[in-house]
Amino acid sequence: LLFEHRGLYYRGWEQISRIMEWLSENWQTPDKGIWEVRGGDRAFLHSRVMCWVAFNRAIRAMERQGLPAPLEQWRQVRDTIYKEIMDKGWSEEKQSFVQYYGGNAVDASALLISLTGFTAPADPRMLKTLDRIEKELTHAPHVYRYRTDQAADDGLKGTEGTFSICSFWYIEALARAGRIEEARENLEQMFTYANHLGLYSEEIGPTGEAEGNFPQAFTHLALIRACYLLNEALGD
Repeated sequence: LLFEHRGLYYRGWEQISRIMEWLSENWQTPDKGIWEVRGGDRAFLHSRVMCWVAFNRAIRAMERQGLPAPLEQWRQVRDTIYKEIMDKGWSEEKQSFVQYYGGNAVDASALLISLTGFTAPADPRMLKTLDRIEKELTHAPHVYRYRTDQAADDGLKGTEGTFSICSFWYIEALARAGRIEEARENLEQMFTYANHLGLYSEEIGPTGEAEGNFPQAFTHLALIRACYLLNEALGD
């Protein structure tokens, strides 16, 4: 958005060019994923999606201002990532995108597939993934990151609460998929779990108590996105 509204300065062009050069050589490298798991590096779906986002946005920024860049190379990498994700990140058994290549666990970060524009919100695979997340990870309005008995070993002992950021991703995904009333109901329920200042913790425990980092900025960014999109959808 910054690049689209204010343009890209020379320093920004330099930085993006260096980042994309590095990413062109390293996007296939296994990593610890968005949740920083401690059980070993893997080819996490979320990481691959965000690599696609990086190339897609970089191409858009350079084209918008006509700046020099190896756009054809970037397009090839972007398209390769897309095809790989659709091939290796999808489970026919689960009928869902999964946490990492070769795995079978569902992860709430898959909601970002439509939120980032990687797929259309009503893409059949995205809708099936949304259904699967509802069945396995959702206790409305709350959403767990993943099932600890199925996902990559995160190295953490004990159980965890639902993740507030995932709950707001879920609400936005519902709204984008046209399930406006469900999104509104879930959002209104989530409002009741903020404290008296309207702040949210990282996690919400089984009896509604705040757990984890407090307040967590990422959670509030997801809240703002969900509210903004739902407001647009409702025409308010």
